[in-house]
Amino acid sequence: MVKAKSWVMTQHFDGFPKKSDFGLKVEELPEPKDGEVLLEAVFLSVDPYMRPFSKTHMKEGDVMIGGQVAKVIQSKNPAFPVGSHVVSDSGWRTHTLSDGTGLTPILSEWPKDVSLSLALGAIGMPGLTAVYGIEDVLGLKEGETLLVNAAAGAVGSVVGQIAKIKGCKVVGSAGSDAKVAYLKELGFDEVFNYKTVGSLEEALRKASPEGYDCFFENVGGPSSDVVLQQMKNFGRIAVCGSISTYNDSQPQTGPYPYFTMIFKELKMEGFLQSRWEHKHPETLKRLLAWVKEGKLQCREHVTKGFENMPAAFMGMLQGENMGKAVVAV
Repeated sequence: MVKAKSWVMTQHFDGFPKKSDFGLKVEELPEPKDGEVLLEAVFLSVDPYMRPFSKTHMKEGDVMIGGQVAKVIQSKNPAFPVGSHVVSDSGWRTHTLSDGTGLTPILSEWPKDVSLSLALGAIGMPGLTAVYGIEDVLGLKEGETLLVNAAAGAVGSVVGQIAKIKGCKVVGSAGSDAKVAYLKELGFDEVFNYKTVGSLEEALRKASPEGYDCFFENVGGPSSDVVLQQMKNFGRIAVCGSISTYNDSQPQTGPYPYFTMIFKELKMEGFLQSRWEHKHPETLKRLLAWVKEGKLQCREHVTKGFENMPAAFMGMLQGENMGKAVVAV
């Protein structure tokens, strides 16, 4: 018998999550049956999507949703031998009994000197999101100008680097001077701290006087309307996230940028990476290849200790992380 710990959502979040919204649960798991495996979490992910999805995909008392890299410690399933590692959507648990459904083995060519935590970041769901947003939604072309906000986050930092690989001008917006410096290290052409610029409109115009072909949207809220005014005609917008609105108790209304969209003939599309699940294996190999070649740099914000999952989650929502936020068990 293994004692498994899990974090549950004791009540739906009202505004910004509080420590009292989470409860730690301990249970004993039975031995695996035929076809089952016992997983032990090594790294766990905290991501912005967990905040809105908690409202639509969870009941009070449910284990918090999320991905993890786990080690197979017992197995009665030949597809997942003891000692192998998988990516799993097991949620905030230290141990999970699984029949193998939904488990993704770590790529066989994964280098020993690359942390498995990247399977939750640049070579995982955030990396997949970046690729599909750039290629399948925006159709970004060489020589175009791309704007990405929340650019120092798990998705935004990968978006900017892939756009540079494709020969584009990249403008990033972030929330601290340290993040601005980090993005310049990654090769972004122009970066600004949106919290300290006097005018977002002026900062955008200074960074790219000719306007923007594409916008990778992670933030939402009123700032998006300012960006739309500076899109080029026939510009494209990929709506990946809206983190500025996730903790609102009351849904925001307006502004309504329809005239801008009509006169500039803009295209705006929301998306989830799961739409292209059939392409995941090939896309993950491309992302890993970019990392191996040094074209894709990956910074992580690592919190140690399963007991610190709620704190890591709340810190990520407040923008404490640079790159991907993960918890090391």
